[in-house]
Amino acid sequence: MPIDATKPYDPNNVFARILRGEMPFSKVYEDEHALAFHDVNPQAPVHILVIPKGAYVSWDDFSARASVEELAGFVRAVGHVSRDMGLVPRGYRVLANIGRLAGQEVGHLHVHIFGGEPLGPMLARQ
Repeated sequence: MPIDATKPYDPNNVFARILRGEMPFSKVYEDEHALAFHDVNPQAPVHILVIPKGAYVSWDDFSARASVEELAGFVRAVGHVSRDMGLVPRGYRVLANIGRLAGQEVGHLHVHIFGGEPLGPMLARQ
């Protein structure tokens, strides 16, 4: 069920629980600002989620409230994971869903990194 990205941060969302070590995950990368792990329902041969360690609901929330260090650290983490997974030479997609209309399902900012095969058109009109 898509979430309303204008609502306050829910500290019991699945990614907050992962950050607290309350749920298992398959770690790909971690530093002081971000955590990356394999998606449990992959949509491509490579499907990794990258989340900031701070309590941010969406990209809008993050861009408005995060420190310069958090912003840079998160963006660098996405690049680090993409390079480490060998995605750069062949290409990959980074996707962030924000709010109901985009289908955001977890109220914690996260980006999806997809790769490993041709990904098709960016959007399919319904």
